[in-house]
Amino acid sequence: MDLRRLRLLRELARLGSMREVADELGVTTSTVSQQLAVLAREVGVELIEPAGRRVRLTPAGRRLARHAVTILAAVDAARLDLDPHAEPAGTVRVAGFATAVRRSLLPVAADLAVRHPAVRLRIHEHEPAEAHALLTADEVDLALTYDYHLAPAPADHTVEATPLWSASWGLGVPAGAPPVTGTSPEVFRRFAADDWIVNSRNTADEVVVRAVAAMADFVPRVEHRADSLELVQDMIVAGLGVGLLPADQPTLPGVRLVPLSGPEVRLRSYAVTRRGRAGWSPLALVLDLLTARAATG
Repeated sequence: MDLRRLRLLRELARLGSMREVADELGVTTSTVSQQLAVLAREVGVELIEPAGRRVRLTPAGRRLARHAVTILAAVDAARLDLDPHAEPAGTVRVAGFATAVRRSLLPVAADLAVRHPAVRLRIHEHEPAEAHALLTADEVDLALTYDYHLAPAPADHTVEATPLWSASWGLGVPAGAPPVTGTSPEVFRRFAADDWIVNSRNTADEVVVRAVAAMADFVPRVEHRADSLELVQDMIVAGLGVGLLPADQPTLPGVRLVPLSGPEVRLRSYAVTRRGRAGWSPLALVLDLLTARAATG
């Protein structure tokens, strides 16, 4: 059905006469009559009937006019939603790892609530591979992911990744362990006989652990896997092993963070969208707020 003809029918239902419809829309009465006749042929039912010297909608015409109101409102809403100059409005679905949600997304959510209340966030906590799968399946609009410069994420030309922030990581060891300094391989070699703790839902940190250990000429004995950084620290305190921890977050009593350099272990975070989708105004706004926040630390 042609939207222009639906609009004529909607206006006839509202105004009650073809003359008033013609005057309202700047066309002739003959045009209104002809287009409504075409619409009637398209739907296969009579839409108007004589009523003295005027016309009125048939029961089918009134039903279609009600549908026309809904259809045309949805079309107008879609146009407004896609208008880059319109005030952003809509729900942005985000999948991201916990640190990025806390550090980047929650402050953006607070900003949106004050300055752009028509934009809402729907947040799902996921590791990068899970978030990427949801993005590929069109179940989220934005993925907050990470990799390490020693374990870069594979290239994917179907998405666009915007760098956000990065953070150095160190080696979390029991506070009572003997002091150790040196390059990353030298630090790792000191704990070659220890058990190692890695992420249970992502392989990137294990790749880093194995790469640095290889530089130190040993194979790490990975015995424990945990998703929560808090649990990793609890396991270190319990003497179950050592593991990578972010250098910009506090450690528990009983955990000492040994700096790593030569090479450095650095996590890099990204805001990832499907290629060509970042122009949607609510998503573009969220991306702008995320990058602005990352730029200011």
